[in-house]
Amino acid sequence: MATPPALWSARPPTLSVSELTAQIQAALEADFDDVWVDGEISGLRIPASGHLYFILKDEHSQLRAVMFRGYAGLLRFRPEDGLAVTARGRVNLYAARGDLQLYVSLMEPQGLGAQQLALEQLKATLAAEGLFAPERKRPLPFFPRCVGVVTALHGAAIHDILTILFQRCPYTRVLIRPAKVQGIGAEVDIAAAIRDLNDHGEAEVIIVGRGGGSREDLRAFNEEVVARAIASSAVPVVAAVGHEIDLTIADLVADRRAPTPTAAAEMVVPRWDELQRRITAGQQALSTAMARVLLARRTALVHLRRRVRDPRQRVVMLRQRLYVAMARLRAALRGQEERARARVQELATVLQSLSPLAVLARGYSLARTLPAGQIVRDAAMLRPGDSLRLTFARGEARVRVEAIEV
Repeated sequence: MATPPALWSARPPTLSVSELTAQIQAALEADFDDVWVDGEISGLRIPASGHLYFILKDEHSQLRAVMFRGYAGLLRFRPEDGLAVTARGRVNLYAARGDLQLYVSLMEPQGLGAQQLALEQLKATLAAEGLFAPERKRPLPFFPRCVGVVTALHGAAIHDILTILFQRCPYTRVLIRPAKVQGIGAEVDIAAAIRDLNDHGEAEVIIVGRGGGSREDLRAFNEEVVARAIASSAVPVVAAVGHEIDLTIADLVADRRAPTPTAAAEMVVPRWDELQRRITAGQQALSTAMARVLLARRTALVHLRRRVRDPRQRVVMLRQRLYVAMARLRAALRGQEERARARVQELATVLQSLSPLAVLARGYSLARTLPAGQIVRDAAMLRPGDSLRLTFARGEARVRVEAIEV
């Protein structure tokens, strides 16, 4: 059997895996407790716990990293694969797997500030949902009876808005819902104020804004909660953030954008004197149009009168024709009556000449047998002793046949 080399007889005491990892952890904690690392995010995972698990890599190497939920909730942007960042944290060994990890406590995008990146990401999300689309913009009411205002109660913005509203249209009611416009919680208060005015139900248009300021001062108007409150408003919203150069997300979502609170007030109500002038001009135009119509109708009536005859003349003419017709009818009836009488007389004469009574009047008589009453036309019908009734022109007589001669 071969004899082990002498080297093995001089080896140091062995370490367990746990002991070795503990020594590595101690060394890392001593030398890499606070480091800044540039790299690109890859393989990002966000489980239900809210922790961020990802890999930081460059052209040659990669390092596992984790950012726990407490630190991740403070990020002003949304991490995503391919984003180049600068991460601050500590390097340590995850003993359970022997993995070297960077425990990140702070992270910022490279080149673009975290706040600006968060703003660009939110813009992209809202644009994809159609919240910036022109077709969803609603027209402002021409003459609102009540204007809602969301701004700080003490500030130049509310003063400018009220001054312009009362100068232009003193009869418009103004409903003010005070709200914080900068600082912690300002975005939540602005969103709640918009919802409160909608719930109140009287405002027909809402002005949301503030005076000018730095980008940080205007941060509340770039928050998602404000954008969604404006988008869900039942009445049109005018964004009046006092700046000329940069557009906030509130400007993009609102139905109208005004560069200043003063401009917003001018936008939502008409000038009272201008309105009166327009009403007067409208009345004059209406009167002129009515006069023109009446003249045209009157001219048409004159033409019709010339073409239409007086109906009374027509009635007189028809009455005369009726009288003539009635006279002709009476004359015709009289002529027919006379002719009828003459004809009746003629027929009566003929009838009279044919009547047996006329024959009797000339001396003839009519013999009838008794009691049968049969007219005797031939003496052969009789026998001696028969009784007869003789009818004369005047009266009758009864006779007895004595003898018959045939």
